[in-house]
Amino acid sequence: MSQYVDAMGDALDRLAGLGFERGGDGGDLANHGPMAAEALACMGFTDEVALWVERYKRNSSHYDPPTSHNPIDPLDESSWRAALGQSSRLGDWERLFVVELQHRHWRSVLAQWWPRLLPGLLASLTHGLIRTAHAVRSIAHDDEPTNAQLLELARGLAFWAGRFTEVPGVVRMTGTMSLAEAVAALPRLPADAGAEPPPPGQSVERWFARRQLERLANGQQPPGFSAALTSLAPPQGAQELLSDMTSSFAGIYVAHPEVSPVPLVHGVTAPAAIRLVLPHLPEDLHMPSAAAMWKVHLALLLAFTHDDDAQDAGGSASFDIDADDLAGRAYEHGAEHAIKLVEACVRENALRPDPRYGAAAMAALQRISPPGP
Repeated sequence: MSQYVDAMGDALDRLAGLGFERGGDGGDLANHGPMAAEALACMGFTDEVALWVERYKRNSSHYDPPTSHNPIDPLDESSWRAALGQSSRLGDWERLFVVELQHRHWRSVLAQWWPRLLPGLLASLTHGLIRTAHAVRSIAHDDEPTNAQLLELARGLAFWAGRFTEVPGVVRMTGTMSLAEAVAALPRLPADAGAEPPPPGQSVERWFARRQLERLANGQQPPGFSAALTSLAPPQGAQELLSDMTSSFAGIYVAHPEVSPVPLVHGVTAPAAIRLVLPHLPEDLHMPSAAAMWKVHLALLLAFTHDDDAQDAGGSASFDIDADDLAGRAYEHGAEHAIKLVEACVRENALRPDPRYGAAAMAALQRISPPGP
């Protein structure tokens, strides 16, 4: 336990000077350093975390951390609601959560803000949620969290709030379909739907995905989306539904080698991240959290898979998981998304074994390009 705590303390100190994002293809990409470092530490690579962090910093040029100029009042709903989704106020959000966590227990802060942020789960392709979840797991290792751990939780929540992205519509699990059946029944848009030339230097695929996500956030729902929100049969519980989500989307990842290898990773890592946080939340927030994830899953499917794509949500490949072997492969590979997916797949498979987890982990290790030295 102490090795994990020491490794994470050192990693967070090394990463403290990085901002929330770095420049990327056609937009800003999330800072993955704290998330992947925590996943590596959980997989037992406590002695290697520092080396990975330094390589990540060399290979990723991040923006500077933002500063706070216009404080947000957490007691004034009009103040904090107006700041949701305002990336220019990331510094204000960080300051809010730093102060909140100084004066209240972290579980109290989390329980208050989780339902406020849950409608915007799509934030930065779910990275606000995922960074928050890794921070929660880090803090939960110790009865007395360090200032660095509390700051990382503040930053996870702040990133979620500042990049808050809401998809309109209400999920009601009153249908008759399994999750796999609902995925297969969702009508897809053609890849050239409403196409226009992408900006210079941006791929057609990323441009299409960005446009579809923006349309969904603006309430322009394609045919079949509203029906899909109510298509799922009532689940046995949030934990069972999360397993259905991670296993089905592991299969979806395997079944779509034609899609850029990173975006669909989040169909697995995001619900797996929710599972990390549920033990620290009131039970009445468990099912709403899984329901919010279903809406995000639909958004990911509409953005990154098309009407002529394979519809097999189960995937055709399988791979028996050897947790130690996969963890070693992930560390040697080094890419943050591969590390996070492997850790999530190993963890989810331990709860409810399914060969799709191993297949997805191996696919990611093969498809995602490793970082530089």
